Amino acid sequence: MKLRNIFTVLATFVLAAALTGCDGEKDLNIIEGELPIKTSTLYMVGDATPNGWDIGNPTPLTATDDDPLIFAWEGTLYTGELKLCLTTGSWDAPFIRPTINGTEITKSNVSDVKFAMHAGDPDDKWRIADAGKYRLTFNLRHWTMSTEYLGELDGPVIEPIEAETVYMVGDATPNGWNIDAPTQLTRQSQYLFQFEGNLTPGEMKACLTTGDWGVSFIRPAFGGCKINKEGVESQDFVFTTNPDDKWQVEEAGVYRLTFDLEHWTIKAEYLGEIPSADKEPIEADAVYMVGDATPNGWNIDAPTQLTKVSKYIFTYEGELVPGELKACTQTSTWDQPFIRPTFNACQISLSGVESQDFVFTTNPDDKWQVTEAGQYRLTFDLEHWTIEAERL
Repeated sequence: MKLRNIFTVLATFVLAAALTGCDGEKDLNIIEGELPIKTSTLYMVGDATPNGWDIGNPTPLTATDDDPLIFAWEGTLYTGELKLCLTTGSWDAPFIRPTINGTEITKSNVSDVKFAMHAGDPDDKWRIADAGKYRLTFNLRHWTMSTEYLGELDGPVIEPIEAETVYMVGDATPNGWNIDAPTQLTRQSQYLFQFEGNLTPGEMKACLTTGDWGVSFIRPAFGGCKINKEGVESQDFVFTTNPDDKWQVEEAGVYRLTFDLEHWTIKAEYLGEIPSADKEPIEADAVYMVGDATPNGWNIDAPTQLTKVSKYIFTYEGELVPGELKACTQTSTWDQPFIRPTFNACQISLSGVESQDFVFTTNPDDKWQVTEAGQYRLTFDLEHWTIEAERL
């Protein structure tokens, strides 16, 4: 009987403990709010930062003496984007981001603005609207950030650039974005290099070697610097890896570009329209359309075939949806010239086509942009290199 009593007492004790545990679970205190982000390291990555998008070597911030969870950085930021990470070497890790994508960092200082942290999408980033010297402070205890604008950028130290060759790369140039075979300039003297030829609307920058995107490039002093019939918006250029600024060619034509590697300047001269003599009639038995705006999409093995009306006239009648398109004369290969607009994203809408002229080339990879779904008649004139778009 005594042994049975002992088991009874033990069972009662265990049951009481279990009930007590259940009561304890019911009374758990949920901690609300954001817990401090505990880390001993913090980095910035992005084309606005000194080290660019190099996740293996991002720009480090420094923990402050007053609080190890408040990190600060002082230095030069370029126009571009940035986000922050706790470790190097991985794009899959959580990143510190703005609460709204594209939140601008400008000359106007901000204090204690909330930020977010998560991995994956949405890939929100801050955007530096004004290049300059800044002090950035990130409080990982309260999930806030502050910015202080410290002043304008220092001017570059201009020393003559020694080079045997200079190349242009970009969708505005004859060879497009082919870094293995970019458009080579002609050497006029020790520091003067010149290009004379056709440019199309698009972007461009220059380099001294082929085959490597990681080298320093000759770039405009600010992103989107315009080249057009009036010349170049600013003659000054820089020689740097970041930010990834490029010239913007606004108007197609024959140009003479002169790069002065001694004084870091570029001169742009518009020589005239691209000669029509360059446009020999395109001989083709068939014409096809490819693109997500077309019925067969990007299927180069079975693109949408047009109807041959005469030797040089080909038409399509049917539905188009919002998206891109270009045309070709062969199937089953992307390695061929394509019929393209004279500038990228030339719009096709129910009102017609933005520009009737087209080109027949491998680069740049320009495409028409269909902006409105509907029934269309497209007419390609391979003799005069024009396209018409009509609403059916």
